[in-house]
Amino acid sequence: MPKFGKIWGWAAGIPLLVLVVVTIAAVFMRYLFNAPLQWTEEVSGLLMIWIVMLGGIAAERDGQQLTIPLLPDALPRRVGLVMNIVVSAFSIAILAYMGWLGWQLAGRAQYKLTQILGVSWFWIDVAVSVGAAGMAVYTLFRIVRYVREFGLSDAEAAALAKQTTAPGGHE
Repeated sequence: MPKFGKIWGWAAGIPLLVLVVVTIAAVFMRYLFNAPLQWTEEVSGLLMIWIVMLGGIAAERDGQQLTIPLLPDALPRRVGLVMNIVVSAFSIAILAYMGWLGWQLAGRAQYKLTQILGVSWFWIDVAVSVGAAGMAVYTLFRIVRYVREFGLSDAEAAALAKQTTAPGGHE
């Protein structure tokens, strides 16, 4: 599973590299050769949404999404875990709704084509559904981890926390 999880970083990184190369090429062509590349804006928009959504999956996998754990950390361990489970379940509900809306939008836009490249807007809009689904899956994995941790004693939970944050740990 850890090797499969790294695919999301690569899946976001490769389009980012392509975006940088396309942008540099567009600048060179416009300002050095006075021959702008017309298609770069469409490619940039297409790549940007995929970079954001795939990067969101990678960030969720690594636990790098923005969180403010002030309240769960201040509460007793098990109460904080319950709060984390509830917040994570709420996050999954929001991600499911977001994915559903993205899918609805993609379905309605499937016959609309970009002006220059003629790419279906479906491939742009479906990125929202893919990203939301991926983030929801990793959030579900986090809920499973919280539930397992709930059954541990305080000493076992402390040892697990030390193991997962140490170099070579689980995360």
